[in-house]
Amino acid sequence: MNDITNLLGDLYLPQKALVVYRHMTDNSQVYVEAYDMDGSGKPINAHPLAVEECRALAKALETSEALQKDFLKSGGLLPGKVLYLNMQHGFALWHTPPQQVGLLFRESLNIPCGKAHIPAMIWKADKESLQVFAVKGKHRPEPDTALFHAPYFNLYEDGMVCMGTVDVAIENDCCLEDFMSQWENYFFGSYFSHMIQGSIPVKENIVQLWQQQVVSGKPFPEDILVKTMFTIKDLIK
Repeated sequence: MNDITNLLGDLYLPQKALVVYRHMTDNSQVYVEAYDMDGSGKPINAHPLAVEECRALAKALETSEALQKDFLKSGGLLPGKVLYLNMQHGFALWHTPPQQVGLLFRESLNIPCGKAHIPAMIWKADKESLQVFAVKGKHRPEPDTALFHAPYFNLYEDGMVCMGTVDVAIENDCCLEDFMSQWENYFFGSYFSHMIQGSIPVKENIVQLWQQQVVSGKPFPEDILVKTMFTIKDLIK
């Protein structure tokens, strides 16, 4: 078999293993035995856990817990566009109203890059993935608000975004405001290039739609949006 270690991303190598022994009759008495790891990841050099090793372990656990607590933590009051926040599972759900944004298109689509009006959007994201939908109107949506397919390229039927070659790098201690801003920048800062799995997100030719939107500067025509089977509350899980 070939060694593919260098082809992988971040790697964590085993350094130490701990075995906890408990007294057979007195549960309050324990003994911790530590093992170092050799180059192949095998435990060696069994010894009682030293004080310095305890301190190093405690520091590592405190750092990990601190990062987890800071992730998606707001810098103040929750931003008004936030609809739902699940810090336990590490995802956020938010809403953006109809707006004009800069859009990028691959030359092969024959759509000029430029600013265009888009509909209101629903965003659901964790550190690795993004899901987007469109909603009608300007008001903050309710749990039963119907979701429509987002009228863009590079999307799957369930709203998941194909990020292509975009290097998504959300930090473990990223605050909520930066988290949402980064995902919106990733989405609109990447080039739209193709349809996925024959998806048809609008009721007319999507290429012609964006050719007209970029040139005309008109509000987005909501009547061409295609309804999905989802509502807001379906995303809260």
